[in-house]
Amino acid sequence: MYADGLSFLDEERDAWRPFEALLELTDEQLEQPLDGAHGWTGRDLMAHLGVWLGWWLDIARELAVGPNSTAFDTMTAIGKNWDAEGDLINARFQAEWAALPLAEVRRRFSTMPGELRGYLTVIPEARWLKDSDHLKSLLGNTTEHYADHEADLRAVLAAAGR
Repeated sequence: MYADGLSFLDEERDAWRPFEALLELTDEQLEQPLDGAHGWTGRDLMAHLGVWLGWWLDIARELAVGPNSTAFDTMTAIGKNWDAEGDLINARFQAEWAALPLAEVRRRFSTMPGELRGYLTVIPEARWLKDSDHLKSLLGNTTEHYADHEADLRAVLAAAGR
């Protein structure tokens, strides 16, 4: 799929860029519930994307020092019951992020994607790009996941008049 890691990193960066517009919204705009985005707020969208980026950041930290990742194993186990438990898991993560100050949500949302990209530049490609399970998970939690939430982003930005 990708000839090298830089190709993925460029694609991921381009796919993430539109979501950075959420950081330009006021606190009030981020807290406004919307009909067109699962009833989420902009903050909820930031949290949802941030949770799954955070998982992959943990995986990348582990892959940077060795070929295995307990975070990946945990994520894989979660995925096995996703159809039955996915909504509950997402709700739990959403509640965890809802308890954070909005400034912390903004900080994580602004730093985690770049930190993940940074780790991916130092991890041997054999551990992520050439490992089909790792790559499938990475795509599912980055570029493919972003695409799944483009309509939510548009709804949040439209409600904010952007």
